Amino acid sequence: MLILSGVLSVLQGAAGIAEDRLFGVPRHYEYRFDLTSWGWIHVVVGAALLVAGVALLRGVSWGRAAGTSTAAISLVTQFMFIPYYPLWSISVMTLDLIILWALARIAPTLA
Repeated sequence: MLILSGVLSVLQGAAGIAEDRLFGVPRHYEYRFDLTSWGWIHVVVGAALLVAGVALLRGVSWGRAAGTSTAAISLVTQFMFIPYYPLWSISVMTLDLIILWALARIAPTLA
């Protein structure tokens, strides 16, 4: 699921960098950045999610901590991005919450 969230974030970031007309631009919003800036934020967070997902699958010792922290960061960035594309952001936020729940509750019982 971390890898899926990473891929979705990278795709969202690529659309933002390309300044696609897919996103709406809110007029009065505290976290309003240039769409290219949001694109790069999502690409970096998505790449971190991909790395954490691969590390978790390979059983690396830092994989669970990296997955938890990057999923939490992704959750916050998606929350801040809601005015630009609500449906996509809420979907990825739901995925991030499931990831956080799984890493916090299920993963410790596997070790």
